[in-house]
Amino acid sequence: MLPLDSKIPSSLLMDTDKIKYQISEGSFKGYIFSFICNHCPYVINIKEKMSELLNQAHRDNFRVFAINSNDMDNYPLDNIHMMKNDIVEFKYEFPYLIDTNQSVAKKFQAMCTPEFYVFNNKKVLIYRGRFDESSPGNKIPVTGIDLRKVINNINNGIPTSKDQHPSMGCNIKWNKGNEPDYI
Repeated sequence: MLPLDSKIPSSLLMDTDKIKYQISEGSFKGYIFSFICNHCPYVINIKEKMSELLNQAHRDNFRVFAINSNDMDNYPLDNIHMMKNDIVEFKYEFPYLIDTNQSVAKKFQAMCTPEFYVFNNKKVLIYRGRFDESSPGNKIPVTGIDLRKVINNINNGIPTSKDQHPSMGCNIKWNKGNEPDYI
């Protein structure tokens, strides 16, 4: 996993409307990066609550990005058209970006979907891990408690514990021959 206290990796990505974003720019309370996709059952399990939580953070002056790094050629449910459907269906108020060459996933050392990274206002990594402990079939309600706590800590000036739970979900669908050396 990307070590805590790392700086936001600098990268330029486009959203589904071809608008470009320099992901490390700006001055915000915090920066939230969500590696997601459209077809993963773990992402589907949290999409509604995730959208609510990330939309609220976006409105509260956090820079929020969802990033799809999956191989769209071999996983057509993750293509741009399906991303646009998710944006509308789940009312994303934040950009949903396309990491076509998977370089951003590699810079973050992302492994799976969903996976969350939170940086403070100084662009220093303070959290990387799960949304909450729910998963498809475990009957634990989706609350977003792990991510919500980090956002609340930033809002209230409270340090975030380094005792964090890694994400669990589907592995990122790497382009053939592009698998990172950290897996």
